[in-house]
Amino acid sequence: MKPNTHPKYQPVVFRDRGADFAILTRSTETSDKTIEWTDGNTYPVIDVEISSASHPFWTGRQRVLDSAGQIEKFRRRYGDRKNQS
Repeated sequence: MKPNTHPKYQPVVFRDRGADFAILTRSTETSDKTIEWTDGNTYPVIDVEISSASHPFWTGRQRVLDSAGQIEKFRRRYGDRKNQS
């Protein structure tokens, strides 16, 4: 590799606050925020919105949509159109 052409590859903590989950890995991403890891060292921390600990595909938990409520809301707003010609 040519020197000074690639970004620095360093240990970074990715944290999913919603799931109370964090993982230490290596990345070229960086952050001004830091966190003390269980090994006693301080690493940059990057907060993410979703991870394998909170994504429905990995957790098996699906979001239930209130489809019956939406249908009733539609019918209240527009009425029952099949009886009208």
